[in-house]
Amino acid sequence: MLKNLLSIFILISPLLLFSQKKETINWITNNSIEIEDANPDSELKLFKQNTPQKFSNAKIYGFGEASHNTKEFFDLKAKFFKHLVKMEGVKTFIMEESYQAESGINEWISGGKGDLKTIAKNFNTGFWYTKEIVNLLQWMREYNQGKPQDQQIKFYGMDIQIGENLNKEIREFVDSNKISIDEKLLAVTDSAANKKIDYGKEEAWWQIQLPKLNELKQQILRSNLASEKYKNVLRSLDYLISYTEYASLVKEEYPKSTEFRDLKMFENVKYIVENLSKNGKVFIWAHNEHINKKEMHSTGSNIINLGRNLKDHYGDDYYAVGFDFGIGKINGLVSDKKKGNYWKTYDIEKPVRKTYAKTLMEVDKDIYFFQFNSNLEFFNEKSKHLLIGGGGYKPKPLHRILINKAYSDTYDALIFVKKISVPDYNLN
Repeated sequence: MLKNLLSIFILISPLLLFSQKKETINWITNNSIEIEDANPDSELKLFKQNTPQKFSNAKIYGFGEASHNTKEFFDLKAKFFKHLVKMEGVKTFIMEESYQAESGINEWISGGKGDLKTIAKNFNTGFWYTKEIVNLLQWMREYNQGKPQDQQIKFYGMDIQIGENLNKEIREFVDSNKISIDEKLLAVTDSAANKKIDYGKEEAWWQIQLPKLNELKQQILRSNLASEKYKNVLRSLDYLISYTEYASLVKEEYPKSTEFRDLKMFENVKYIVENLSKNGKVFIWAHNEHINKKEMHSTGSNIINLGRNLKDHYGDDYYAVGFDFGIGKINGLVSDKKKGNYWKTYDIEKPVRKTYAKTLMEVDKDIYFFQFNSNLEFFNEKSKHLLIGGGGYKPKPLHRILINKAYSDTYDALIFVKKISVPDYNLN
């Protein structure tokens, strides 16, 4: 009897799987919104006509990317940012980039001197040095032209991995306001800002500097200046303190420094939303693993990220949009002892087996957006997903960049791109 039941199960299992897959594809086909193209300058016509209410009601939009070096992800995010500026009044752009990039970029997009190459040099993250992203900055500049400051788009960095030049802003502030500060404390800002993080070794030096930097902060707070005067320099000092503390954690037990970095990005976003944004509406540009609303890496890791902090704090005001893809060209960093490290472009000719992308490729749309429905079992179950981080695509061994995700827990919505390509790094 048991043997007969087992035989029947083996026979009907493929039919059940086929039926579930067909149901999933039909649901996505009927409920997804086709994105006409990845041209960042064209309108989102179908999306405008079918915008989900939950999307419209949000105030903080996190747009991810399945890799840091994909043209279509960059262009589509630019396209959605422009849409949100026009339709929802979003004027605050926050990037997975350093605080130090802000002043130069904001000066330029407000009408300052320079060209696309000189403005791109403000970025401390090399992935953003592309034509797709500087073209978006050019659009911001054109949008801002003739508008008063309080109606202009503003650029902000939320990341804490760079300390360079933060000391200069602190020193200039102290000197120009003639604040009496212990020179030894100011020298600590120089040392901390100029010291690079050595990710390969543990250094107690960083931890020793933290009380000194905090004492400097207290001395500034105790000065007789009005709080409005030292508001900006405290941001700079807080970024330096965060950088120093992050550096002190890089060799601690994983994932301490990872969670700390994302916590600080959350705190920086929260400050920008509540103090610098005119209407509390912002657009966040970062990797999928930072913006997703659940956790980093595999479902169940419980590594709390930026998006989870935002969702816990802001609820449905935060809307997380992930990206996924099927095939195409993508860069990966190759480590070679003889040649040294170099970037190589790989051609992914078919979607990876047993991934969400394998099924999503079967929908008859090249690029599409859909909001997750918790009743659809396919996205509630874990499936494989390519995790392509700072080192880009690494095909050997492929299993190292494959993780298990339950998509309905991870994002509010997903943008799927069937075929991707590499960005344009030539700014001439």
